[in-house]
Amino acid sequence: MTKDEIFAEATSVYDNYVEALATGTFEALQSYSRNLSERIIPRGVETHEVVGIVLLLRDVLARSLFAKYQGDFTKLNRILDAYEPAANRIANTVAVGFVQERERVIRQQQEAIRELSTPVLQVRERLLILPIIGVIDPQRARQLTEQLLRGIRTNRAKVVVIDITGVAAMDATVANHLVQTVEASRLLGATVIVTGLSPEIAQTIVNIGVDLGKMNTVGDLQGGIEQAERLLGYKVVPAGEAAAAA
Repeated sequence: MTKDEIFAEATSVYDNYVEALATGTFEALQSYSRNLSERIIPRGVETHEVVGIVLLLRDVLARSLFAKYQGDFTKLNRILDAYEPAANRIANTVAVGFVQERERVIRQQQEAIRELSTPVLQVRERLLILPIIGVIDPQRARQLTEQLLRGIRTNRAKVVVIDITGVAAMDATVANHLVQTVEASRLLGATVIVTGLSPEIAQTIVNIGVDLGKMNTVGDLQGGIEQAERLLGYKVVPAGEAAAAA
């Protein structure tokens, strides 16, 4: 921040301090805190920096009160009795507002990362591929299902290939959720082919008692795509044969 920006923010904090002390209400301060957080979080300002500024201003104001009323200890004590709890409440309000805004930004970023980590890709008409990489927790599993079902409906897909080659492990809860995703896709009219099952995940699926007759599995992604194309009626012909037939 430039010196002018720092001065402007310090002035705003001071004005909000004075208003909170004068009125005993903190609504304006809370609103300012949210606005301040929205503006400075994208610039990389850390929580301790914001709290440090607020606490510094609290101490500066306290020193000014001492300097002004040190000749009248009775009045000074009354002023400090009113000032200290209010100043602490102000500092807490600003700190909480900043932390809440940071948490909101983090949640948005996490949501964006999850969406990027489970892309539903249209390979050709009526054929979708969902490659899954990394750890699958229950929350990500639910999001995965929602995105897939939305993709099936939007693209009017008939076949979906879910590739879990990049998933090292899967607990019983998530494995059961995967089976439910296959069933939900079938209700929307799409056949699901699961590829890339590791021995560990296969064992988990067996242990939870899944009817394997309901799951269409293929060893790898290439085999899954080939089977999907056969289900859709596509036939892959080498370029040389296609030219000869023409």
